[in-house]
Amino acid sequence: MIRIRHLRWWIVALICCGTVLNYLARNSLGVLAPQLKGELGITTQQYSYVVGTFQAAYTIMQPVCGFVVDRIGLQLGFALFAAAWSFANMAHALAGGWLGLAFFRSLLGMSEAAAIPSGMKAIAEWFPARERSVATGWFNAGTSLGAMIAPPIVIFVSLAASWRVAFIVTGAVGLIWAVAWYLLYRSPERHRAITPEERAMIAADRPVTPARRATAREIVFTARFWSIAIPRFLAEPAWQTFSFWIPLYLASERGMDIKQIALFAWLPFLAADLGSVFGGYLSPFLMRRGLRLIPSRVAGMALGAVLMIAPGCIGLAASPYLAIALFCVGGFAHQMISVMINTLSADIFAPEEVGTANGFVGQAGWFGGLLFSLAIGQLADRIGYAPLFACLSLFDLIGAAILIAMMRKLRLPERKDI
Repeated sequence: MIRIRHLRWWIVALICCGTVLNYLARNSLGVLAPQLKGELGITTQQYSYVVGTFQAAYTIMQPVCGFVVDRIGLQLGFALFAAAWSFANMAHALAGGWLGLAFFRSLLGMSEAAAIPSGMKAIAEWFPARERSVATGWFNAGTSLGAMIAPPIVIFVSLAASWRVAFIVTGAVGLIWAVAWYLLYRSPERHRAITPEERAMIAADRPVTPARRATAREIVFTARFWSIAIPRFLAEPAWQTFSFWIPLYLASERGMDIKQIALFAWLPFLAADLGSVFGGYLSPFLMRRGLRLIPSRVAGMALGAVLMIAPGCIGLAASPYLAIALFCVGGFAHQMISVMINTLSADIFAPEEVGTANGFVGQAGWFGGLLFSLAIGQLADRIGYAPLFACLSLFDLIGAAILIAMMRKLRLPERKDI
């Protein structure tokens, strides 16, 4: 058997590819929203309900998916969920109105909820603590890369064929990845291509395995869970807004047509990719300058919260291009925050618990995103988008303050680098 040096980074690349395809499928709806509203006669309020069904299903299923993956393992669990979300996205082509879209969207949300808990569990298994934020940064870049490539790809297919074919194409590619994951992924203990040196390095950094795996109830009732769940609840509305509402905002308030949206709507997600990678490397940079592990994560999250002031000022932008630039700063900042919060879940929970814990943290975040999307649906046509974008800045600043306050009081597991 051929041994592969630094195999853990190839594992991250594989996870990142899956995340790209996950978000390509997820963002197809947002890209096609202006077209679907016209062809299917969907109102802004009905569109918010379609988005809400995805978010509700995703919110409910994140801890369930994390629990399933913890129990049956990443190799099989992630592959099954990837195949499920691929078929669900392809089924969108059958929709004849907003109710049909809402039904298929809920199926997509139920299955796509496995992506982040599974990715974080893989990182907890494969990476020492000092490298986790970097690995999470690259893995998290897949979320924004998928969102970035969605506008040009989806609009190209919809113009060349139809919006129905666009849903089929963006779903079908996920099936290829599901097979690849099942064939290629193993844990470090079982992977035949890992070098003995890398296996020993990973094993040496793993925390002491708990006598028993914590139950879901025990995880939820810990202060360390709420220390990251509350900031995630406050941060996630920004990403949901960027993912589902930017094309509709550019069409309704900035007068862009579908071709202009294809040219510009991907830019905030390119910036988000850069924010993911920058956030990943920021923590080791700060550690080399004296900060310990947890404070370096908190500092990165606080910096991202300050930068999130930019999208709150979109209502003041005189041109659509300045608005897009402010969205870009927001995408960069949000993904910094996301990297830090997701990495903290792997820092403060044992690898055997990360899938479940991260699922519940994600559930808290998506509940916040769901509430805010419904608020946009109710208020955008009445008061405009500007006050709603301003709220996003405030949410992240409050979340950073809460994270700082709670982390200072936590009693964390015994780890010399924490």
